[in-house]
Amino acid sequence: MKCPFCGHQETQVVETRVAEDGDFVRRRRQCGSCAKRFTTYERPDVSFPAIVKKDGRRIEYDRRKLQGSFAIALRKRPVSTTQVDSALERIEEKLLNLGQREVLSSLLGELVMRELKKLDKVAYVRFASVYRSFEDIDEFKTVIDEVR
Repeated sequence: MKCPFCGHQETQVVETRVAEDGDFVRRRRQCGSCAKRFTTYERPDVSFPAIVKKDGRRIEYDRRKLQGSFAIALRKRPVSTTQVDSALERIEEKLLNLGQREVLSSLLGELVMRELKKLDKVAYVRFASVYRSFEDIDEFKTVIDEVR
């Protein structure tokens, strides 16, 4: 690591700490030439696949949008934020394990439905009704029968 003060190429790690949430590693370094200290942070560089919408547009994966979908479906339901976070992590893990640069939004929707089905049946039906654009009561009945 190059020293930001003198530009010397050799620095030594003096102290290493993992952040409380485990998202990054903080390192204190000392320059071998000028002896000044500085801090660096290491974070994983993960790139999720682009999401291909029904109309062909490509958008960047956004965890906040997924969280919003879960929040709407789970509104006033007895599901903890820890359970939702775990579901989101499982979805993200599946997206990364696909190893593709692009995935269809329909695949993402199906992953969300699978996780909601495990978490809460009512939330699953709520999400399915919007995601699958139910037109009549028979479609609701079919999904409810599927959940039973």
